[in-house]
Amino acid sequence: MYEELLQIAVQAALEAGTAVLDVYRSDFAFEAKEDKSPLTEADLQSHRIIARHLAATSFPVLSEEGRNIPYSERHHWPRLWIVDPLDGTKEFIKRNGEFTVNIAMVDNGRPVLGVVLAPERQVLYLAARNMGAYTVAKEALSKLDKTATLESILKHAQRLPCFDGKGRSFTVIGSRSHGGPDLDAYVESMRERHGRVDFVSAGSSLKFCLVAEGRADVYPRLGPTMEWDTAAGQAVVEQSGGRVLVHKSGLPLTYNRENLLNPDFIVHAT
Repeated sequence: MYEELLQIAVQAALEAGTAVLDVYRSDFAFEAKEDKSPLTEADLQSHRIIARHLAATSFPVLSEEGRNIPYSERHHWPRLWIVDPLDGTKEFIKRNGEFTVNIAMVDNGRPVLGVVLAPERQVLYLAARNMGAYTVAKEALSKLDKTATLESILKHAQRLPCFDGKGRSFTVIGSRSHGGPDLDAYVESMRERHGRVDFVSAGSSLKFCLVAEGRADVYPRLGPTMEWDTAAGQAVVEQSGGRVLVHKSGLPLTYNRENLLNPDFIVHAT
């Protein structure tokens, strides 16, 4: 089951990523959404492309660009897609390449499939329950197109984690655009526990993926995120052997909740 759904999600992400890059390389404009976060034509085009692909499945879609579906309807959905057509819009506007397309399948509150594509960096991450997590790097990804089969994609993929962390210090990864005193205090607590600690910054769901790769040991998110920001990245982390735990309770982060705003959480590598 997941193989077919994963192929649909990957093809959707690849086509959406092409549209996102076309806007990225143009003289684009942006406007403010109701929550004052930026919205670009890339968000809208990516949303339309992904929605068209996912319509071929029998599962409903919860997307950042379709966030107003009432919980009275959503709570009847045991399985659903959770999509962020363009995660890291601030990074997109800054033109630093640290933005992603995120597509996840959630089953009874847990992410069981995830696709994260970084179009400008040309790197793809994909994962599904009982299949593991993989990455396809720039050289291999350039040989694929939106019609590529899952079999051909996996032939070019590397299983995660792909770095064992030997020879480096304990590494914390944090947000490029959303830091603050709570994050600073967390990093200091890690220094007290581990001695030397390196801190690196990244945008969007790339932080999840770098933990899944083994390039970082932990990603603390001590600030607001929404379910579509995290579902695909969590699937990649968990299928690589890592964990995504609510900071206060230590329980796994779950989805399709009544309140789509995530609690603080910590992402742990394998």
